[in-house]
Amino acid sequence: MAFQGVLLDISGVIYVGDQPLRGAVDAVDRLKSAGLAIRYVTNTTRTPKRGILDKLALLGIPVDAAELFTPAQAACDYLKLHSLQPHLLIHPNLAEDFAGLEPDGAGKNMAVIVGDAGDGFTYQSLNEAFHRLRDGAELVALAANRTFKDDAGEISLDTGAFVAALEYASQKTAIVLGKPASGFFQGAVAHMGLAPHDVVMVGDDAEADVSGALAAGISAGILVRTGKYIPGAEKDLDPEPTIVLDDLVAATDWILS
Repeated sequence: MAFQGVLLDISGVIYVGDQPLRGAVDAVDRLKSAGLAIRYVTNTTRTPKRGILDKLALLGIPVDAAELFTPAQAACDYLKLHSLQPHLLIHPNLAEDFAGLEPDGAGKNMAVIVGDAGDGFTYQSLNEAFHRLRDGAELVALAANRTFKDDAGEISLDTGAFVAALEYASQKTAIVLGKPASGFFQGAVAHMGLAPHDVVMVGDDAEADVSGALAAGISAGILVRTGKYIPGAEKDLDPEPTIVLDDLVAATDWILS
């Protein structure tokens, strides 16, 4: 199959922490040189869109803002579409992506927006969000990943664990806007002017990146053994990854072949 576009996860595929992964920058250049459309899809919710773009530029990968799809961007669109005001349970660094939206207050339709708040996940902050949910707010998750690989190289709790706690306490089901939500992948594909069957996904999260993309109709999903990849994580998934490869270099070889 000849692909026309590629969806690339960023953290764990292109870089880990502040370091690019071996051959990743050159691999992106090869994909671009082959004429493939690229959209960068990330569930990172500790860094604002501006910060991700700056980081990629420093690595030698200039990316236009329109080519980067983030859950915070999807959340802002969702809030505006449904005339909701946010109660934010997010990392302070991400606040700039919600600038201009009216803060929460009494007597208005509201949504609790949950991202990776890091040390901001305290009993007080979670309980305050729970009270908003009891008062009728919607529960909106920027992502529902189980784990992520932190700057120290450790696999750590991600947003999904705290979303699950709020779901359990409030008896509400979260609306997930980032990966693995089908709408997130389909929006990125539509922005390329392509159909899902024209596109391949590359990610290090077997469940959120790869299985999620395939469930959204993406034609192929490549799981790479970098970032937070855990051996055997691809087993018992439905749908299963199309192929498991060592890294973005090997994924690029496979795509271009």
